Amino acid sequence: MKYLRKSIRKLMWLGLALLVVSLAAPAFSQSCALCYTQAASSGSKMIQALKSGILVLIVPPTLGTVGLIFAVHRRRNQIRRPDDLDDSTDPGNDW
Repeated sequence: MKYLRKSIRKLMWLGLALLVVSLAAPAFSQSCALCYTQAASSGSKMIQALKSGILVLIVPPTLGTVGLIFAVHRRRNQIRRPDDLDDSTDPGNDW
C-alpha cells in the first residue's frame, strides 16, 4: 500500500511537471525584436560570439543544478532513520 501511494505521488509530480512545461511553451516563441534584427544583420563572428555567450550563461547553472541533485540523491539515505525504512511498522500492513 505504501509503495502504491509513492507511485501515485510520483505520477502526480510528473504530470504537474509536464503541465508546467507545456504551459511555458508560448513563452519560448517570444523574442526581442531588437536582438533579432541585430543578430540577423551581424556577421558570422558576431553570431558565433552570441552562441558562445548563450552557452556561457546556460552551462554553469545547469551543471550546478545537476550536481546538487546528484549530491542530494547520494546523501538521502544518511538522513533517514532505520525505522523509517522498515515497512513492518506501517499500520496499513496489519491486516
